[in-house]
Amino acid sequence: MDSKKQVLITGASGGIGSAIAIAVAEAGYTVIAHYNRGKAAIDSLVEKVQAAGGSIRTLQFDICNREQCKEVLEKDIEENGVYYGIVSNAGICADMTFAGMSDESWDKVLDTNLNGFFNVVRPLVMPMCRKRIGRIITISSVSGVIGNRGQVNYSASKAGIIGATKALATELASRNITVNSVAPGVIETEMIKEAPLDIILQTVPMKRVGKPSEVAATVVFLLSEGAAYITRQVISVNGGLA
Repeated sequence: MDSKKQVLITGASGGIGSAIAIAVAEAGYTVIAHYNRGKAAIDSLVEKVQAAGGSIRTLQFDICNREQCKEVLEKDIEENGVYYGIVSNAGICADMTFAGMSDESWDKVLDTNLNGFFNVVRPLVMPMCRKRIGRIITISSVSGVIGNRGQVNYSASKAGIIGATKALATELASRNITVNSVAPGVIETEMIKEAPLDIILQTVPMKRVGKPSEVAATVVFLLSEGAAYITRQVISVNGGLA
């Protein structure tokens, strides 16, 4: 693998994001690890990747801040070159029943998960088009595929990501840029720490929680040359849940 192929991973300080970053670095790409908060976690990630001989650098910005995204990303491209891949992973949840959902909970989840995708990817698309090669991978969710109780805001944002992924794939296919979505199910991260797993796992045919590394392996495949003819797809990593 050419280490000059740079891959931006947003939300790299989180459980799935850090697993993706490690796997992408192990596959030989240069990782650009984005974070907003969680400096200790990102420092730990950098140590792990470098100790294993991988190449990584970090970028800090708020994906909800459109101007900041544009400024930081355009500066990084100017200094380090056009990215080969984008993994739009950063996201949040704020679960509650719809009737009791606050305006803030709705707006924050949609702004982070859906607008954040736009804010990050839009400044990077034209440089990739001019280079005429690239991979864009969004991290959606089983919630965006089937909808989950108590997650109307989260499900809406992730369904929106799936729609955006499919539409963007049609626009960029002629430029040799693939756009796909990975939709994890119940994955072993902080996000499910308080979830009633005994009840949830009754709906999962494989009867277990998924590993972040299993999501990461799918992302690495979609970045590869072997996935060059795969675009506009949603690949579920959910143990048969949907």
